[in-house]
Amino acid sequence: MARTATRPTVHRSEHTLTVSAPAEDLYALVADVRRWPAVFEPTVHVCHLAREGRTERFEIWAEVNGEVAHWRSHRVLDPRRLYVSFRQEHSRPPVTSMSGGWLFRRPADGGTEIVLRHRFTVADDDPAAVARVEEALDRNSARELGALAALTGTGHAVDDLVFSFTDTIPLRGSGGALGAYTFVERAERWADLLPHVARVDLTEPEPGVQWLEMDTVTADGSTHTTRSARICRAPEWIAYKQQRTPRLLSGHSGEWTFAQTADGPVATARHTVAIDPSGITEVLGPEATTSDARAYLRDALGRNSLATLRHAAEADQRV
Repeated sequence: MARTATRPTVHRSEHTLTVSAPAEDLYALVADVRRWPAVFEPTVHVCHLAREGRTERFEIWAEVNGEVAHWRSHRVLDPRRLYVSFRQEHSRPPVTSMSGGWLFRRPADGGTEIVLRHRFTVADDDPAAVARVEEALDRNSARELGALAALTGTGHAVDDLVFSFTDTIPLRGSGGALGAYTFVERAERWADLLPHVARVDLTEPEPGVQWLEMDTVTADGSTHTTRSARICRAPEWIAYKQQRTPRLLSGHSGEWTFAQTADGPVATARHTVAIDPSGITEVLGPEATTSDARAYLRDALGRNSLATLRHAAEADQRV
């Protein structure tokens, strides 16, 4: 007689935090996954696969227990209820399913209660695996809720603190888009090739996943140390998320893309940053404002990435 398969146990977790920010502002941050790498510490990169109406599918890379995990998610956005539901289309072992939702409640005494729920199953109901998943959910959920509270509790509008910009240049070298991609991917050589890079330490624990620590020299001669997780998908793009940022930033993510256009190959550097307003006057002076910080970051980050792109554009001499 055939044995009846046992259904896996569904484990549930709930994390909450009450903050003073309006529920609509918090919902908007969660609903816009393009900002997640700059807002949420664990998130490395998000790539949309499809968007239609209130539903979307995307790939996401995030730091989980010290490693970069990758999965695809399906979400449904409900702005009227201020609710976002999510479901992983495939999960990373030992997880066999993961789903949940974000809910933003308005308590009678004011503020907003953020509720983040997860439901998951693991292979063979292994207790040790369940404990590891719960540990990761506890740690990352606390970081995500804390990030929402910190960003919306500064007294500044979120759109003044979180912004994106891009720079694009043509690739004239004979290496084309592939040569430029290779130049950016092989960042261990940057200290010898880029004037604004003083030191590089690059490790690649698995193909396409890199950890990059770098000392960068700014226009005033000071040196900043950054540490980034990078996702490399040859020959089209390299995404990165800074795990260690300069004083003026609470988050910084970006993407290098390489494409063939009707006018020839081009390379683009995109930055998304979140300003830490507590560092503005310390870095830029007692009279500095968020507008000054935006201008400073646009110039400083854009200058360095353009310098990298210009060297990448000559990749036929360097690959």
